[in-house]
Amino acid sequence: MSEEDDLDLRALDDDELVLQMHDDLYDGLKDEVLEGVNILLERGWAPYDVLTKALVEGMRIVGVDFRDGILFVPEVLLAAGAMKGGMGILRPLLAETGAPKLGKMVIGTVKGDIHDIGKNLVSMMMEGAGFEVIDLGINNPVENYLEALEEHKPDILGMSALLTTTMPYMKVVIDTMKEKGIRDDYVVMVGGAPLNEAFGEAIGADHYCRDAAVAVEMAKEAMQRRHNQA
Repeated sequence: MSEEDDLDLRALDDDELVLQMHDDLYDGLKDEVLEGVNILLERGWAPYDVLTKALVEGMRIVGVDFRDGILFVPEVLLAAGAMKGGMGILRPLLAETGAPKLGKMVIGTVKGDIHDIGKNLVSMMMEGAGFEVIDLGINNPVENYLEALEEHKPDILGMSALLTTTMPYMKVVIDTMKEKGIRDDYVVMVGGAPLNEAFGEAIGADHYCRDAAVAVEMAKEAMQRRHNQA
């Protein structure tokens, strides 16, 4: 028996439980995170408070350590999986209470590219930060992006590529958006291992995001600017 098994989450007060949930999320312990979510809800916590104080804050800590090279992709995926479990309980409750969303994002890996770990990380961490995320999956031609923009009316379009050969397709999507006169309606964020700041600028993206933590920060800033302009 590990200490974890001996620890009775119900014996903790709210503050201790939230801190323990941050630890459990960090360690990717999905069952413990689910139990913590349920305990807080039983204690009368609003779903939005459980989301922001326990899950989002926990993922923020994970994001910081990922950015600083203390955690690596496998650990972050475990943490994100635990987060997703908690979100599964909260999502229907949040919908009922009409909890505020930071914004909406459509994301997908571009045509010819079947890599999705980075994209999945961004999706999960964006969702963890309070965004609504529509994930188009991998190998998306320009039509898929345009249809999703039309259907979901997001604030942000995210594109991912992991191959130097598929990177240029991002420009195809942005150029098509320009032709259709809709480029300025969206914040376009791009990411993936072979990309860099200069490439993002060259193809006309708003932001190049070197990792999921940066993507979340930039998305938050972009939404803040939008609100200010509005």
